[in-house]
Amino acid sequence: MKVSKAQAQANREHVVRTAASVFRERGYDGVGVVDLMAAAGFTHGGFYKQFQSKAELMAESAACGIEQTAALTAGMTAADFVRFYLSREHRDTPGMGCTMAALGGDAARQPEAVRTTFADGVERLLAALNLEGTVLENADPEEKRIRCLGMFARAVGAIVMSRACPDDSPLADEILSTCRDEILASLAPAVKPSAPARKR
Repeated sequence: MKVSKAQAQANREHVVRTAASVFRERGYDGVGVVDLMAAAGFTHGGFYKQFQSKAELMAESAACGIEQTAALTAGMTAADFVRFYLSREHRDTPGMGCTMAALGGDAARQPEAVRTTFADGVERLLAALNLEGTVLENADPEEKRIRCLGMFARAVGAIVMSRACPDDSPLADEILSTCRDEILASLAPAVKPSAPARKR
């Protein structure tokens, strides 16, 4: 039975979304084409009708995962983003979490197309940060970029380190809470001391 172009496109998008989740859970080298297609509900025979290579699917699924993170955090202030990102909930659901934290280490060893997708994703997530109400709200663009890059890199690293610890390890929670508190403190506007009361 011939599949329509619309259905073929829908099938491809379903495979990409499924791969985005499975790759985040198991890593790029932890799952093969057969398992990916099975997870999406298809036989592996149709893979090369949809994709030229596994690397093509890795790049497309990375872009999909990054877009999911951007959509999930849209409208959040930078402080709310940090609280969400450096939470146990995010740490414990890699399949639904940030692609950067789940696959950044794997991406470094992948073809350029995959690494380019990650670089574009960093820019996408940085641009989406809402700095309203933070110390950076009125900073110049260069300072904003420097500080946001540092904040995001630290948040990603904290999730990676926390996930590397045993699930019930106190250190796993300590990493998250320490980095979360320090990043939030760095974003908080300085409180101006109140003027001393005049003597009458």
